[in-house]
Amino acid sequence: MIKKIKMITFDLDDTLWDNKPTITNAEVETRKWIEDRVGKINWGDLNDFLILREDLIKKDPSIAWDISKLRVEIFKEKIKEFVSKQECESIAKNAFDFFLKKRHEIRLFLGVEDALSKLSKNYYLGVLTNGNADIKKLDIGKYFQFSISSLEAQDSKPNRSHFDMAKSHIPNLKFNEMLHIGDHQVNDIYGADTLGINVLWFNNNKALWQQNFNKPDEFANWEDLTEIIGNKYEPR
Repeated sequence: MIKKIKMITFDLDDTLWDNKPTITNAEVETRKWIEDRVGKINWGDLNDFLILREDLIKKDPSIAWDISKLRVEIFKEKIKEFVSKQECESIAKNAFDFFLKKRHEIRLFLGVEDALSKLSKNYYLGVLTNGNADIKKLDIGKYFQFSISSLEAQDSKPNRSHFDMAKSHIPNLKFNEMLHIGDHQVNDIYGADTLGINVLWFNNNKALWQQNFNKPDEFANWEDLTEIIGNKYEPR
């Protein structure tokens, strides 16, 4: 029996585009921008970042889901010994604005825009992201009715806040009338599946399924998506 769906929600990073080159470039360019103003900085490695992140969360628990605030605070920590307190605040804020601009210099996976254009004609589309990319800053933003970030949800997927907020956009919508599409096995697939939301796993890297619940249907090519959704969820 075909399940009828009314809403489709999408993750952003690594689902609509490859996020690693985008974030890497944004990070490199922002560090150059900062060092042009304050001098050479020891940025440390991933372990240093994780330790600093945990320290900042202890001081302000909201940083766990407000990644924009997290990045600003990290900038402030890195430059506070080089400038006055007032300059520190100003440079950190401006550095984040620069980073955010670079963070939106993305390259969509092949077929994304065509699929979204077609799906938007028949479904209510939304974005659920743990990141700080703003879909409305991109050309494809016109295909979406709403976007929910961790800042707005005050939580992160796989916790249910994103999904509850999405459901509220259509009165009396049931979870089983929703479809969520994402790349992350836990944040996206587990988070939605536990609520009874239909899921499709975007797996373009031939990743192995590592969870202890049944692997969902998957796809690797956005050019196949509308046909997959049509066959699975649209009555003939």
